[in-house]
Amino acid sequence: MSAAAQAAPAVTIPEIGQAYGGGFFSGITRDPDTGKRYLNITAGAEHELVGAWGKYGEKIEGADSFTDSRANTEAMAASGSELAQKVLVLDIGGFTDWAIPARDVQELQYRHFKPTTEENWQYGRSGDNPNSEPVGLLYTDESPTQTGIEAFQEGGPEAFQDRAYWSSSQRSAHYAFGMDFDVGFQVIYGKGVELRVRPVRSELID
Repeated sequence: MSAAAQAAPAVTIPEIGQAYGGGFFSGITRDPDTGKRYLNITAGAEHELVGAWGKYGEKIEGADSFTDSRANTEAMAASGSELAQKVLVLDIGGFTDWAIPARDVQELQYRHFKPTTEENWQYGRSGDNPNSEPVGLLYTDESPTQTGIEAFQEGGPEAFQDRAYWSSSQRSAHYAFGMDFDVGFQVIYGKGVELRVRPVRSELID
């Protein structure tokens, strides 16, 4: 995990959806290389951005992590991604270490903040998340259900829109991972497509 992730000594784990660290606590991931655990914090809806991931056909070094949102985003920005550059200059609640969520960080956003009552689309690896705590299992029609957190339910002030969002995890020179927040499928999109982003930040647990 990049040095920008702020250490949180003697952390008390918040409740999912609890206001925390400039946003709302959205779950825990573990870095597969170091074993370190991180709190992930999702920004409020007012801070969403829209844009292309980057240049179609350009492979970016350092943007392949499924857990390190900040490192991916910094690599994207260095390569010229305007979307990533906009996220990196965000100052929300006094915190300036925001990022585009990595693939497995983004999965937690859908798992815990699913806005709709629609059945989940059982597609590919949707829901499979080996780097979350607890690990994520493949979605079923009914799991996850619509979030019980009213502010994140469809029509609520913090709700995700029922459309596709970018992650910062690159799949190839042409594609990057994203997620549809209507029916919950994780898929790859061409990098030139304009999708939404809900920024995140992370804090070290241990």
